[in-house]
Amino acid sequence: MNFLQALILAIIEGLTEFLPVSSTGHMIIGSSVMGIASDPFVKLFTICIQLGAILSVVVLYFKRFFKSINFYIKLIVAFIPAAIFGVLLSDKIDAMLESPLTVGISLVVGGVILLFVDKWFNNPTINEEPEINYLTALKIGFFQCLAMIPGVSRSGASIVGGMSQKLSRKVAAEFSFFLAVPTMFAATGKKLLDFYKDGHTISTEQMQILAFGNIVAFIVALLAIKSFIGYLNKNGFKIFGWYRIIVGLVIIALLLSGHELSII
Repeated sequence: MNFLQALILAIIEGLTEFLPVSSTGHMIIGSSVMGIASDPFVKLFTICIQLGAILSVVVLYFKRFFKSINFYIKLIVAFIPAAIFGVLLSDKIDAMLESPLTVGISLVVGGVILLFVDKWFNNPTINEEPEINYLTALKIGFFQCLAMIPGVSRSGASIVGGMSQKLSRKVAAEFSFFLAVPTMFAATGKKLLDFYKDGHTISTEQMQILAFGNIVAFIVALLAIKSFIGYLNKNGFKIFGWYRIIVGLVIIALLLSGHELSII
């Protein structure tokens, strides 16, 4: 992996991490097109740069993270399902990360759901984050686990989960952002540990690429979050649903026609 490839993947991450379109799925496709998807360091990179994007949440919502202990307890409760299933299903998740077909199918299925989610959950009763109780947080955490399937979208799964629990679109999206912080810290830590356990090491150049990728993802994500919240409040999820369906069908068609989604 070189710096140009890192730049491309980091921009993809920053733009898609908080959209319900699957940042991991897009990075899998991006790395496959560039012919680097099977490289162990690239797999590490695609997980670790999500941390840079997630840190933009802490910056943009700085006051929320120092408001109350109850806020942190809810995040921990919501994080528990991902922590458990992430450990239990680690090997299967890693295997799916190399499958563009899984991404394509997940994009289509998730897209169909997004076309109708605004109609299904159109009577919210929770309009502020403090109104979320522990049981609701836990249920949202289980929805987030669906994103362990590449292409599902962590933000999409947790936002839909929040809306199913009577959260408004805005509150569901923001809680999804907050929940990403402990989730991605843990995912990054585990991926680094597994990387070293498998006998790999990180060179000085790779450290520089990781740092570069996180900085780019952080900057791009800062711009993407505000735009997404504003658009979501006014227009809902339909455009994201159609986008997922189109991209997913293109991926599936290319794969079924014999294309390997690789330029080398």
